[in-house]
Amino acid sequence: MYKHSLVFSSACLGLLVFGIVMTVMGAILPSVLDKFEVSKASAGSLFVLMSFGIMIGSLVFGPIVDRFGYQYLLIAGAGLILLGLEGIAFSPYFHLLRLSAFFVGFGGGIINGGGNALVADISEEGRSAGLSLLGVFYGIGAISVPLILGSLLELRSYETILAVVGLAVGLPLLYFVIIRFPIPKQDRGFPIREGVGLLKKGPLLLFGFILFFQSGMEITVGGWSAAFFNEELAIGTGQSVLYLSFYWIGMIVARLILGIILKQISPALVLRISLAIAFTGSLLMLFSTGVGLALIGLLLIGAGFAASYPVILGYIGDQYPTLSGTAFSIALVIALAGGMILPYLAGIIGNVTNLRVSFTIVPVATISIAILLSIVLARISITPDSA
Repeated sequence: MYKHSLVFSSACLGLLVFGIVMTVMGAILPSVLDKFEVSKASAGSLFVLMSFGIMIGSLVFGPIVDRFGYQYLLIAGAGLILLGLEGIAFSPYFHLLRLSAFFVGFGGGIINGGGNALVADISEEGRSAGLSLLGVFYGIGAISVPLILGSLLELRSYETILAVVGLAVGLPLLYFVIIRFPIPKQDRGFPIREGVGLLKKGPLLLFGFILFFQSGMEITVGGWSAAFFNEELAIGTGQSVLYLSFYWIGMIVARLILGIILKQISPALVLRISLAIAFTGSLLMLFSTGVGLALIGLLLIGAGFAASYPVILGYIGDQYPTLSGTAFSIALVIALAGGMILPYLAGIIGNVTNLRVSFTIVPVATISIAILLSIVLARISITPDSA
């Protein structure tokens, strides 16, 4: 009753919007610091509120899509993001900016969870490859904000630019309204006992904690990199925001490649190699004394981060196919706890010392993921060389 290409396109549009959500705060952070004259710790609270909103959205979407389907929830998510982006653009007070950040996050959590679960449902063969291709659009959305802001900040205020970006979210919202989505998987009622039982599944919780560190790293790097270039390497605000695009370029290119190689090479092996790339990139950025080395490091970090979400969500979809939405909710809620804690911690450390010290979070979290990955693959009897 639905057309695969149209539904997949809707998920891609949703992840493109979520990419905007995930990068917007980091891209405007230097301007926010100047406008509201707040400390790094206070600015870090914006990431906490946005991530808390994403967590709530991630929590509610799963049982709802398993029971009622995807369409209305995706429409609601896009509407909240549009409202939140306009609020960020026009907030005259910092506390209103915080509220808008929460709305953007709440809608983003719905869009992200719904889009990923939707692709996992319609891509029974090659879930990781499908999710990796989906992630390309997340990267496109993410890179668009720093590119637009970096190019236009000298011509227009960040408030004006962000207001236009917010209005553009209305186009995916309209698309969600007009196309037909798959029917709910649990259309006769949600199996509460089975859903609650997922909380006892050890592999699912381990997958969630892998995404805990991954989400924390992604938001930390995306949120604080522009400020890192601005403060540690004495780069101007507009140029710093533009440099943030290297992170997303690395992720986009890597996910395009992953969409091909994940059909031929073990996802576990691909993820281990990706973690090594991210670790190397983080060290280059940490020890950089000039822009060139820092940009190479940032590019490698983006490329190294590309595999984690597609591979881990692919495993979750394979392990829990009948309640994939609820399983995704559980894993993503754990993930977004990391998205709240690690960037906030980076802000506190940066306030006490400097942002270079804050970025030690990245290699430490990468090592933690590698350890957890070995444990969970052993639990589900998957080796790095197995398909």
